[in-house]
Amino acid sequence: MARGKFITFEGIDGAGKTTHLGWFRDRLAEKVAATGHAVVMTREPGGTKLGEALREILLHQPMDLETEALLMFAARRQHLAEVIEPALARGDWVLSDRFTDATFAYQGGGRGLPRDKLEALERWVQGGFQPDLTILFDLSPETASERRGAVREPDRFESESDAFFTRTRDEYLRRVEEAPYRFAVIDSTHTIAQIQKQLHEIIASI
Repeated sequence: MARGKFITFEGIDGAGKTTHLGWFRDRLAEKVAATGHAVVMTREPGGTKLGEALREILLHQPMDLETEALLMFAARRQHLAEVIEPALARGDWVLSDRFTDATFAYQGGGRGLPRDKLEALERWVQGGFQPDLTILFDLSPETASERRGAVREPDRFESESDAFFTRTRDEYLRRVEEAPYRFAVIDSTHTIAQIQKQLHEIIASI
């Protein structure tokens, strides 16, 4: 049986990725259904019972930075073992709202955790496993902040400063430069229709 594909959505809070996640899943599912398989949609941190419990702690409880990174990777290991790896093995496709790029961007770029520590955790938890495709929704921190403020009560990441999100965005873009073959970058200043056209082209090219 052919292995499924693993696709991730990334971007700073307010960049608009969640707006398009359900639409993308539905369009992708139409294509994958022709092979007799399904699309599994999930998220990080979260995706499992343990992961969702850790998500609540991570989003709302203050903690040491290294504790934060360790909990992110603990949730990710469970996510891989319980959801992602089994789905791919049976030929299904997995679509995740965030994965390891977010940890490098937020805990590394935003909060300043040394990259070598994150790389060591990445090797331990994932080995050489990476997404087949990462779609990065790119937007300036200032515009993203305006969008976030119009939605709901922010969690402790969404409450961070524009300077934090500038560092986070910069790390995302560094990751793109490091592995351009894996990323598709979406300009989130475009309209929903324009972005969906780009996403439709991405699906057609997979």
